[in-house]
Order: sequence, then structure tokens, then C-alpha cells
Amino acid sequence: MAEKKDYLKPDNIIKHIDITKHNVVELINDMGDMAFQARNLNRAANIFKMMLEDKECAVYLTLAGSLISAGLKKVVVDMIKNNMCDAIISTGANIIDQDFLEALGFYHYKGSQFVDDNELRELMIDRIYDTFIDEEDLRVCDMTIAEIANSLEPRPYSSRQFIEEIGKWLVENNRGEDSIIRTAYEKGLPIFCPAFSDSSAGFGLVHHQYYRKGKDVVSIDSAKDFLELTKTKIKNPTTGIYMIGGGVPKNFTQDIVVACEVLGIDADMHKYAIQITVADERDGGLSGSTLKEASSWGKVETTYEQMVFSEATIAFPLITAYGYHTRAWEGRPERRFNDFLNSEE
Repeated sequence: MAEKKDYLKPDNIIKHIDITKHNVVELINDMGDMAFQARNLNRAANIFKMMLEDKECAVYLTLAGSLISAGLKKVVVDMIKNNMCDAIISTGANIIDQDFLEALGFYHYKGSQFVDDNELRELMIDRIYDTFIDEEDLRVCDMTIAEIANSLEPRPYSSRQFIEEIGKWLVENNRGEDSIIRTAYEKGLPIFCPAFSDSSAGFGLVHHQYYRKGKDVVSIDSAKDFLELTKTKIKNPTTGIYMIGGGVPKNFTQDIVVACEVLGIDADMHKYAIQITVADERDGGLSGSTLKEASSWGKVETTYEQMVFSEATIAFPLITAYGYHTRAWEGRPERRFNDFLNSEE
């Protein structure tokens, strides 16, 4: 039987693509004279550029699917550092199982989908298509979340507040300088995970609550998440969404327009919207539902919206690099929504 070291090799670590090194502006401009998804990607890149040039627009970046494990962490970090987004709404896996895991000093490894998954299970290796993760590293991640929870005042937190505490922990322990969580913490940029417990964070919080034995506990208040994100829309009425994948982050972010209406507050629909997805709209599923469909719900305007039917590891770096190398982000304000939301407490 193979050993763990045969799969998890130091020279096979996933490396995060650096969009700052690759000026794709001419390439994407030329794609505008092509057809199919090349032309769609060109239009999406130009809409993203418009979002950045509109200094009144707050940009929401939504993340679904296995993105950080696939080598896209630095794309997100560079967006944060250069004020190319103002809030992140993500699955818990991207933020905890993947970004926080690497912040703790662990890695994702290049692998293969053509392996014996029963053997992987025996070796405590988890597979995400052609990528491997050491399950024992994930257990450390779980218990670190439990440790952070144990250190906090026992009360309900929004996922944003809890992730902010993780960022603070990384700074205090001098860990994860290149992580999404720490970079966002230092920039005052909120990260929301509306299904937070559906991740390694959930295991840590289960451990925390189970061993409290009837004492008050740290819990995650998903309604508070929704209210806090809605408050950012109220504070900054002009908004755009840059959606990678679909799922809960997509719908959660679109819904804040409706939430404003429920509160009796007149709110504009999201002015700009881009989605990268491989999901099909024909089965009625959320991830493939078009942005034109979202307009029927009063969530997204249809003037500046674009679906790109492409896999995220291809389209996300290209569109983001276009926004970066056109320098459209220059002069954008640092909104620091975390500071605003904390002042509302």
C-alpha cells in the first residue's frame, strides 16, 4: 500500500496564480471580436472595469465552489489590497477549509482524479477533483476554530464578526500574512459566510458547544449576517456584484435589495452584475439562473449584466487581471465596512 508521502509531495504544492504578472488587456480586447464565451468574457471584463471606475459603486465579490484550493487565493488577496472589492460573501469552505488552512501553514497538493479513493480514505487524504488535502491538517484547522471560539465571550456572532476574530488571531499569532482572512481584517473588509457551519468552522463550533456542557456558547446568527450585509447596501446605495459560481453567496447578496424593501427602505437594484458559472439554467437551479431572471425579482438591473459560462479557474483570473491592468481601481476609496458595522453595535 502507498504511503501518505507518495501523494502529498512538497514539490507538488498548488501555487496561486499572480494576475499582476500577466497583462491580458490586449488579449481580452481582441476576444471582443470573437464569439460565444470569448465575447461574453470580454463584455464581463468591461463591466467589471465599469464597476471599478464608478467610484460610488461598492463591489460585492461572491465565492462558491472550490476556488482557494485551486490556486485562486492571490487573485482575491490582490483584489482586497487594491480596493477592487468592498465585501466578500463566500462559502465557508473557501474561507476556512482552504484559506485559513493555508494560513496555518498547510497546503493543497496537485493530485489526480484517477486514483483509488478507498486508499486515499485509509491514508486520511481528502480529494477535490484533482487536488489533495491532508485530513489531519484539516483536523488542526477544526480545533483551532474551537480554540478561537473558546476564547471569545459566549454570545451570538454574525459570521462576519467571527471571521474578524479569526483575522485578529492571525495577526496576534503572526500567521497567514498572505491569507484572505488576514488581508481583509487589516483592510476593514467584511467577509460573510451565510452557511458558515457547512465547513471546517462547523466542526470547530460543534466541538466548542458540545464541551461547554450547558454553559453559554458562541453561536452564529445567520439573520444578523443578512442584516449586516443589508446595512452595507443602505449605506452605499450604488452596488455591483462579481459572482464566482452560484449557490448561497449569489442569492444572499442579490437578496439584500429585497431586504431593503421589506424594511421600508427604497433601494436601487444592483447596478452591475457579472457571474462566472458552468451551471445550466434549464433545471431551475440557483447557480445557473441568469441575471435577467434575477431582474424579475427586483434584484439586478439588466443594463450592465453578463453571464460567462466558463470554469472559474479560467475566467476569474482573466477578468480580474483586466480590471487590474487597466488600472480602473486607482482612486477607489477604502470603504472599511467592518468599521462601520462595528460602530453600529
